[in-house]
Amino acid sequence: MLNSVEENQQDVSVALNAANQVDFKTIYDSCMQMLFRISYKIVNDEEAAEDLVHDSLIKANEKGLVFPSLNDAKYWLIRVVKNASLNYIKRKDRERKAYEKVLYEEHRKSQNGETDLLREETKEKAREALKKLPKNLREVLMLREYGDLNYKEIGKVLGITEGNVKVRVFRAREQLLKLIGADDVFLSN
Repeated sequence: MLNSVEENQQDVSVALNAANQVDFKTIYDSCMQMLFRISYKIVNDEEAAEDLVHDSLIKANEKGLVFPSLNDAKYWLIRVVKNASLNYIKRKDRERKAYEKVLYEEHRKSQNGETDLLREETKEKAREALKKLPKNLREVLMLREYGDLNYKEIGKVLGITEGNVKVRVFRAREQLLKLIGADDVFLSN
């Protein structure tokens, strides 16, 4: 009995080459079930867990990794399987979010000709109203809305204070609202 325990300890400390068929089988037989349980607990999908474990074992084999002992092989494989499983979960979550976003966008964008016509009419009204604004108000509003500049940048461009820019943008928006009329504006996301 004592002799078999010593043999097992020696087997654990023997270097194993994952590229060697006999050593690979030893690693596979001693680690497969444990690695599968670890991956399954993370991904909660038997087929995915099995694929992730097999991929990790194949990676060790293809790289021809040499492990100082069977325990070193187990620890390395546990790390690889755990990381692969966590990455799998992250990827599935990103895919799910992208899928939901596409479905949401498709729902939001489903429009008809009437919607397009109303949007185009609103844009035309906004352009006409913008032309009617005094130059100083039109400039700040165009730089803010179309140039995407912040108040400080607009102030530097026009040579006025940031506070003056804020006042002009506010007044320009107020006048646009009066010219267009809140009820005549078609807004859709």
